[in-house]
Amino acid sequence: MTRPRLGLFTRLLEEAPAADRYRFALEQIARADELGFASAWVAQHHFGEHEGGLPSPFVLLAAAAQRTRRIALGTAVVTLPIDDPLRVAEDAAVLDALSGERVQLGIAAGGTPGSFPAFGRDPSARRELFADHLEVLRDALAGRGVRGTDSRIYPAAGDLGQRIWQATFSVDGGRRAGETGDGLLLSRTQPRPEGEHDRPLHELQLPIIEAYRAVLPDGAAPRILASRTALVVDPADRPRALELAEPGLRQLAALQPGFDAAGATLAQLIAVTDTHVGTVEEVAESLAADATLPQATDVSFQVHSIAAPHEMTLRSLELLATEVAPRVGFATGVEAAEALRTAHRDLSSASPTDLATSTPKGPAA
Repeated sequence: MTRPRLGLFTRLLEEAPAADRYRFALEQIARADELGFASAWVAQHHFGEHEGGLPSPFVLLAAAAQRTRRIALGTAVVTLPIDDPLRVAEDAAVLDALSGERVQLGIAAGGTPGSFPAFGRDPSARRELFADHLEVLRDALAGRGVRGTDSRIYPAAGDLGQRIWQATFSVDGGRRAGETGDGLLLSRTQPRPEGEHDRPLHELQLPIIEAYRAVLPDGAAPRILASRTALVVDPADRPRALELAEPGLRQLAALQPGFDAAGATLAQLIAVTDTHVGTVEEVAESLAADATLPQATDVSFQVHSIAAPHEMTLRSLELLATEVAPRVGFATGVEAAEALRTAHRDLSSASPTDLATSTPKGPAA
């Protein structure tokens, strides 16, 4: 088992005007590149600053491409049912050309249901829309004519279509991602069944990974990213970090059905939200107990739902790369970035259609 590559993830949720949020994100991505992070991922959210601050991820990542050298630039995720898949393909292809083929294209069927109507989409039809739009996206990235026409995107996307990742909370979603050799994106906000708040996150995610691996086509290398929350601080800053953590974690924990977030202790909030906060030693110890991570090829860290200021986030990135990663066994540096850049290339001779119809490695669950 190879060591998971270290990544950064941001939802751009700092309490600041939009221009500052975007500047903070670019500075964080640039610092992560300097520190040897293999990947940087940004979330897409529409209509409002509290859910997430970035409706146009390709625009921001294009700016990041000009400030960085090696780090992969990923979307986590584009909500494909409400986006035009042809425009997604075009924007991703332009970004890939600008960045020297560093794009990792994360997509999902979900997203905030309230965002769908403004785009003329019905959230109850998201799975059907996702399937239809994914077919168009694959055709466009593969250089085939789009929607029955002879129109082909420019610039050509090369093998970008083999760098798609699908986000899911379910075993069925993991299986669908595996069947076509896509990467698998797992979230730190994995829902728990009501009344099972004490279940470790890995108990919910390992079955998804198992289903994904079981149906990967022959020759397809697994690509599995686990997203986690971590704020690593120097010992003197630990009290402040815990103080900053409590409001956001209490709000996040309240989304768990049946959990008494209002009456929970901070330790209970940290546990139910799968948050890693504290000194290098504390974060390394809590991460070592997460059985998902040894099964992942990549792990990305965000500070949210902790309202950490920008400078504290930058320091956390430094401590993650230089202190936590060696202790836990995360891969960093030039080799890690290059490994992610080529992680999909076992599939380079197969088209998405070939992969969808090939014989899986194991029985479907």
